[in-house]
Amino acid sequence: MRTCIGCRERAARHELLRIVAGVDEDGRPAVVPDPSKSAAGRGAHLHPTIACYDLAVRRRAFARALRLEQGLAAEPVKSWLEAHTS
Repeated sequence: MRTCIGCRERAARHELLRIVAGVDEDGRPAVVPDPSKSAAGRGAHLHPTIACYDLAVRRRAFARALRLEQGLAAEPVKSWLEAHTS
């Protein structure tokens, strides 16, 4: 069981999208999706919905969950969600 950083509800690991600190397409530091759940480092979990993504952004949950001193751009996660959800 894992907790979604957006809505704070618990769900099975396979129901959530893992996110990690990484780099975006331009090489800048960003929060990126890890759909294979195999990237190295600390990860956080999010329901794969735009609603939970918006809640996480509003709560500034990405930096806190990943234990970062400053926030990172989360656009790669939003792009992934838009491309993989209907």
